[in-house]
Amino acid sequence: MNRPPSGEPLKSCCGAAYSSDAVALLLGESYHPGGTALTRRLADILALAPGTRVLDVASGRGTTALLLAHAYGVEADGVDYAAANTARARDAARAAGLAGRARFITGDAERLPYGDATFGAVVCECALCTFPDKGRAAAEFARVLRPGGRLGISDVTAETDRIPPELRGPAARIACVADARPLEAYAEILAAVGLRTLVTERHDDAMLRMIDRIQARLDLLRVTVPARLAEAGVDLASAPAVLDAARAAVADGVLGYALLVAERTAG
Repeated sequence: MNRPPSGEPLKSCCGAAYSSDAVALLLGESYHPGGTALTRRLADILALAPGTRVLDVASGRGTTALLLAHAYGVEADGVDYAAANTARARDAARAAGLAGRARFITGDAERLPYGDATFGAVVCECALCTFPDKGRAAAEFARVLRPGGRLGISDVTAETDRIPPELRGPAARIACVADARPLEAYAEILAAVGLRTLVTERHDDAMLRMIDRIQARLDLLRVTVPARLAEAGVDLASAPAVLDAARAAVADGVLGYALLVAERTAG
């Protein structure tokens, strides 16, 4: 039986943020550290084969699902909380000629709208850290996976008791920082629902590169289209301090980025 909705205001806020022009302006096509190169690394470890049915949770505008459908020949499904993202992803699939192999719907990661044991693989990039009920989301990952199926996650990691004040609060949570966990804590959440971790990799350098890219885009946009940034709700006054704090936190080992692959046990 499904639980009553939890964390709905926060999920709605995150969904709205990641379908907004502000995020597109600052992040470009790929919304997570490592971009499509790290997505390919994740797909290679998952050993995705043509025809495998793969679910992309928090699929955004469809970048990952479309890459997997095109480059790996999988049958890709994407689910995202924001209806605006679902519409954009469907448009992108049609434009790429992949509408038959990349399908997108609107839904909640904590109550996935799919049957049990539907997928051979599930991917979730830079999103588990934002989910209010991580254990519930992990249980849903396990439920929709076939026995022996694999889950691939890439996500922000954090030493929660050392996160600086600039990186706390609702905005930092939307930015995948405030409720991130240590890598071993993610593995424990997955183990509790029958997902056995097979591979972990640190990619902290990808986090630094993304911070630098955001800084460069922000500096350019501040000069070229400041009015558009303001309309999109970007706080130009506080952004430099937040980016500096994030960069320092990565250097100090407080923040990082990691890849994790787990397998659903037969039970």
